Amino acid sequence: MKLYRRLFALAWVLTLAAAGFAAAKGKENEHEGQKVDSGSFGVFMRGHRVGTETFSIYQNQNGSVIESEFKTDGAAEQATQSSEMRLSGSGEIRRYDWREISPGKSQLTILPSDQVLIQKWTTGPQEKEGEQPYLLPPSTSILDDYFFVHREVLAWRFLAMACKQEKGQVQCPVKQRVKFATLNPHQHSSSPGTMESLGREKVKMKGTEQELTKLELTTDSGTWYLWVDDHDQFKLMRVSIVGENTEVVRD
Repeated sequence: MKLYRRLFALAWVLTLAAAGFAAAKGKENEHEGQKVDSGSFGVFMRGHRVGTETFSIYQNQNGSVIESEFKTDGAAEQATQSSEMRLSGSGEIRRYDWREISPGKSQLTILPSDQVLIQKWTTGPQEKEGEQPYLLPPSTSILDDYFFVHREVLAWRFLAMACKQEKGQVQCPVKQRVKFATLNPHQHSSSPGTMESLGREKVKMKGTEQELTKLELTTDSGTWYLWVDDHDQFKLMRVSIVGENTEVVRD
């Protein structure tokens, strides 16, 4: 637990009782507590900005809340989607909600039930309903389409599990893979995933060269490279999707 505190004053894996949050009175307010990260990611394809994700991560007495909204840029008809993921103090899924705001209207919810995750959804003007169970534990990592903040949450989880503190510095063994169960609600698919540290790398961010920790995320859908800033609370700074000419950069 000391490592978690050292690595992530902001991380959702902290024991919240030790964080000293007072119990909320009356109706539960998910946003009472500490905002541990917020901002936006620009999504670029072949160098052109095609979308923006705006996000916030809160930590409170019940766990963590990750809110996000994704909007397309430059399209004749803007597409907008939102999501909210609630995690327990140990990082397990309490609830996940996704909503299409435009141009269509649809929504889905994921809730845990024993060692099963239940996905329910409604789509279209007729609000057609569906339901699908997944034989997955609540510790599964949700990696939904268009919400890159979900990859930041997984990166924090990996770093807390794989890294250690030596002489006041955080050391992440290179090429040490950690396995996760992952779920992509949009694709109605689950797959095993792995993440490993590739060491430190100098990267240009907004015209300035920074040395960041590079991580590799691999699932059935492909390989992603993630760069996190270990000088700034391990915030996700950049993402590259291998073979797709797609890059995501923190604004």
